[in-house]
Amino acid sequence: MTAKKLRPKTVTEYINAAPKDARRKLREMRACIRAAAPRAKESLKWGMPAYSYQRILVTFAAFKNHIGFYPTPAVVKAFAKDLSNYATASASIQFPLEKSLPLALIRKITTFRVRESIEKDGKWRT
Repeated sequence: MTAKKLRPKTVTEYINAAPKDARRKLREMRACIRAAAPRAKESLKWGMPAYSYQRILVTFAAFKNHIGFYPTPAVVKAFAKDLSNYATASASIQFPLEKSLPLALIRKITTFRVRESIEKDGKWRT
């Protein structure tokens, strides 16, 4: 009988349980988001780190070859030019593990989401 793997209950537990190659980048991303949205509440949503201020601002997750960043479709559209070097979908961005995180861009996106949350965002509720 094998022990069932426990689901993380905090962002720290999530990061510590992530693949070793991703942990440093997850810590960098966490610090960047917290600096850009200092009043945001940190929690886990859908099993991944999430930051909320009135609404969910952003979430992120570790994968085998990338960090997934989920800031909403409006952000992916608004920052399309800045994101041209990354794989994107309607509401997600993939940052490859073998490259440095674009922390200035992550900060800009998070700040955009804070402003959007305060002004008009009604899509994602906490």
